[in-house]
Amino acid sequence: MLDIRFILENVDLVRQNTRERYANADVDKTVALYGQMKQKRQILGKTQHRSNQISEQFKNADKASQERIKAEVADLKKKMTTLKEEIAIVEKEYTEEMLKIPNLVARDVPQGKDERNNIPIKFVGEPTKFSFKPLDHLELGIKLDILDFEAAAKVTGSKFYFLKNEAVLLELGLIRYALDLSIKNGFAPMTTPEIARDEIITASGFSPRGPESQIYSLTDGALSLIGTSEITIGGYMSKTIIPEEDLPIRISGISHCFRTEAGSGGRESKGLYRVHQFSKVELYQFAHPYKSSAIHEEMLAIEEEFYQALKLPYRVMLMCKGELGTPAFRKYDIEAWMPFHGEGGGYGEVTSASNCTDFQARRLNIKFKNSLTGKTNFVHTLNGTAVATTRTILAILENNQQPDGTVLIPEVLQPYTGIQSIKPKNKRF
Repeated sequence: MLDIRFILENVDLVRQNTRERYANADVDKTVALYGQMKQKRQILGKTQHRSNQISEQFKNADKASQERIKAEVADLKKKMTTLKEEIAIVEKEYTEEMLKIPNLVARDVPQGKDERNNIPIKFVGEPTKFSFKPLDHLELGIKLDILDFEAAAKVTGSKFYFLKNEAVLLELGLIRYALDLSIKNGFAPMTTPEIARDEIITASGFSPRGPESQIYSLTDGALSLIGTSEITIGGYMSKTIIPEEDLPIRISGISHCFRTEAGSGGRESKGLYRVHQFSKVELYQFAHPYKSSAIHEEMLAIEEEFYQALKLPYRVMLMCKGELGTPAFRKYDIEAWMPFHGEGGGYGEVTSASNCTDFQARRLNIKFKNSLTGKTNFVHTLNGTAVATTRTILAILENNQQPDGTVLIPEVLQPYTGIQSIKPKNKRF
């Protein structure tokens, strides 16, 4: 979250930023609630001070005065009880409003509400051309006997799937290559819980409940399935003070991710592109504030190295204000070419890389200690996708298909998969 002192000193700026990010937040209401809370706390403090003063007088007072003091103390205690109840109500509402206010944005983040306003800043490779009639990944999945949505629908419902046979090798190969690449770049691998407390999810900048939530909440009301290991890695370091010399801390998190994808539909969302569960390797860094901008570029470079190694055509997008998540100060997406994405093919998101500055760290209370002064300050957090397997499998299947129906495995993955291609076959089970 933003520092309330910063908000009070820059109300116009924060109000404008909130409006330009199309955030459902009311800055003026937040400021007013803070004023109410502060005023009530001051009254409570004065009331407590008065109660202490007259209580001190009690032992030296005569009997008549003691009765008067008793009555006044009792009255003050009632007032304090009422004030504490009022403060708790205002504090709750204030916190709810504060959590809605998004992070500030970098100067080069483009204006705009949706994907039409994102700016392409780099293209790598050319969209795949075919000398034959290609198939989409769903048709390929059936012919190759590696993908089954129909059976999954019987078990769990729509937008779930079974990966079978060589697709399993492909997914595990993607995960392992992403891990090796991240380790080469100084990241420590970590498997994380796939359930988190709602307070950690909220502190990470996600909404665990409500009409806009993409989170699966569990029945006990305090836990939810994670949509990304960004949540659990951030929670792992919550309420800690990191020695400055230990920064940056780099973690690559491996987990399944669960998303409701409420309201998603249409041609671009079919098949593996938008599902309720997928595997992901997440890159996460806790960084010194002075170095987070450079680290953001380094994380994008790692993501690009991954997709260049797969030899998939892609473009890099600088995301507009309306497309940023609540915590993000600046965000890149990599979009891979997908021959059946939309009408006539198109680019579809496969990774993101966000600099969240101190927004998440302030909520999660993650600080570093200056090695010279001993003072503490909030770290900056950054997150990015090494690989989200489902969309990458989609892109490999559609781009690497051959005239005979075979799909070539990217060369860089072959040491992990043990196969060079996936060939059509009769259904095995």
